[in-house]
Amino acid sequence: MNAIERWNRLEVRSGEWRLCLAANRWGTRRAITRFFGLISRAGDGVFWYALMGALALFGGSRGAQAALHMAVVGVVALALYRSLKKHTRRPRPFRAHQGIVAHVPPLDEFSFPSGHTLHAVSFSLVAIAYFPVLALLLVPFTALVAASRVVLGLHFPSDVLAAGLIGSALAGFSLWLIPGVTLFG
Repeated sequence: MNAIERWNRLEVRSGEWRLCLAANRWGTRRAITRFFGLISRAGDGVFWYALMGALALFGGSRGAQAALHMAVVGVVALALYRSLKKHTRRPRPFRAHQGIVAHVPPLDEFSFPSGHTLHAVSFSLVAIAYFPVLALLLVPFTALVAASRVVLGLHFPSDVLAAGLIGSALAGFSLWLIPGVTLFG
């Protein structure tokens, strides 16, 4: 049995594809597709690069440290998620299940894990550790980025959930390495 057959068997048994299909159908409304498309596009990096730049320019030495920390975490997250995608080779929902439509073109071929979500979670947790007030902006934005990936037909919910866990672990480990910076301080 090849990797695609194993993933399809898991999705059918778990019923996850039904949740994915329901979210994807909800996203067929033009305003919903446009909204989540914009959120997803911002999550491609535009929002995060702007945040890093703003922190570096206006956040003093702590902001510069936060921006550098986020950049390093971003590089590690990129290598991690690319490696996982290469080894798991999970097909995207719109390729694996009839009726699920990709409302925007994917950035790469495979689904697991969601790189957008992994980056959003890790970047948000690092930024919030340095500037807790950013949680008011970053928590809702991160949740919308994660939701956008399912609504747009690009990821299964488990891709997003796993990416959130991996992003949390990556951010937590990186924060553990930096003295004086913590989420719980």
